[in-house]
Amino acid sequence: MPLFSEMCEDGFNKGLSPLEIVNAFDKKYINSDSEKEKIDLLFKFIQYVERQIVLFDAIEDAAFPIVNNLEGSNSLREIKESVDKNDNQKELIDFLDNFNIRPVLTAHPTQFYPGSVLGIITDLTNAVRENNLVEIQQLLAQLGKTAFFKKEKPTPFDEAISLIWYLENVFYNTIGNMVQYVQRNIYKEKQISNSFINLGFWPGGDRDGNPFVTSEITLKVADRLQKSILKCYYNDIRKLRRKLTFHGIESIIIDLEKKLYQSTYNFDEAIYITKLEFQEQLQTIKSLCIANYQSLYLDEINDLINKVTVFGFHFASLDIRQNSKIHNHVIEIIFNKLAQENSVLSNYFSLPDGEKSKVLSKLNLKIESSDFEDEITKQTIASVYCMQTIQEKNGELGCNRYIISNNESALNVLETLSL
Repeated sequence: MPLFSEMCEDGFNKGLSPLEIVNAFDKKYINSDSEKEKIDLLFKFIQYVERQIVLFDAIEDAAFPIVNNLEGSNSLREIKESVDKNDNQKELIDFLDNFNIRPVLTAHPTQFYPGSVLGIITDLTNAVRENNLVEIQQLLAQLGKTAFFKKEKPTPFDEAISLIWYLENVFYNTIGNMVQYVQRNIYKEKQISNSFINLGFWPGGDRDGNPFVTSEITLKVADRLQKSILKCYYNDIRKLRRKLTFHGIESIIIDLEKKLYQSTYNFDEAIYITKLEFQEQLQTIKSLCIANYQSLYLDEINDLINKVTVFGFHFASLDIRQNSKIHNHVIEIIFNKLAQENSVLSNYFSLPDGEKSKVLSKLNLKIESSDFEDEITKQTIASVYCMQTIQEKNGELGCNRYIISNNESALNVLETLSL
């Protein structure tokens, strides 16, 4: 492989084509008439490089807290100590009560490892961190025999599932730890009421970035997001049940565990507990723990309460996104059809914006996707209705942004596909 790398560099500098470089390498080092043997060797090169990258990713993740000072400048700890030094605790709490950011998880098929590889990376990271050479060797052997790519192109739902893996295995615990630090060291006895971080989520809702997204896929992704966060809560409740074995609390924990299990693992789409009920029961557990059991395991209870405040029953806010030109096309089709039944709309597009608003405010119409033949129009109308469905099931934050973007490349893709 180093010899091949050297020949590639020399061949590139000489202006040779990739085919000429490969043939020159074959003639000098392989000397085989078998096309299959040449392709197999190149494939092994690719496999080796891919797995080197995965190993590097695992080492980088394991070394991150060593290479980076997580408690240095601009860290939560440094901010907390600065506030304590200047006696600005109240100002910081007032700020945090009104502060919010929304990191948005976007998607592209080339960014994703399969779920099986993601699991290996996680295990490999832990093994490197613990310097467990035996497990590292086994995982590298497993990695060498695990496929990196599927033959089928991932669907928008597949892309969403890949990103949800990161939500469950990275963001849930990391954001939970950050909020717990703020609770313990800044808010202290006062309960956090504001979710500092709201995650945004594009896979399954981004029609501008992926023309194959449909309203049905959007609903499936929203359902998976809810099931995923309920599964995280269920796992935390199971851990709490092992600790909160006290009279008056254990029965509440068992009931919560049962309802979360039914909501997460039943094949039906029913949710057997509401967010409000979950929060009220957790607050009851917290009050009993403080009053009767010397605040034992209070940090763990607060941790789960704060996670519910941040993630709700939606995990991440699913954004609906559409290109402005496609959107204008859809609006034109809708109003041309409505103008046939309502003369007030016949000259709608020639009106100034202020007059358009007045006309719209007087309309009392319900538009159904089935009223139209144009597929993009049907899907755009359906996406608005599916937002309502998601909000009813996952909460208002489940899907509360309709983004109209100006993306020429996405428009070209849609036109090419005759959509």
